[in-house]
Amino acid sequence: MTINELIERLEEYREEIGGDTEVRLMTQENWPFENSIRGLCSGREISESGDSDNDQDNSESDADASVVYIVEQDQLGYGTKRAWDVARK
Repeated sequence: MTINELIERLEEYREEIGGDTEVRLMTQENWPFENSIRGLCSGREISESGDSDNDQDNSESDADASVVYIVEQDQLGYGTKRAWDVARK
């Protein structure tokens, strides 16, 4: 999904249910969890952060600069597998 596609879909939901609606992240289709969103970052920002002393592994230094990541915060509870069936593409 591209930034433009994400914005387009979010704009559709804003028109349907309002702009103050909370956005959450549903993860792990086989054992679904619902998560709050901490924020966004780009692969470039990850690579440029460069604090390798605090890295738990080196995969962060290889982040794709052309990708924007939605970063989860807290697990809020269990999700539902039906989310994958009804997700708008």
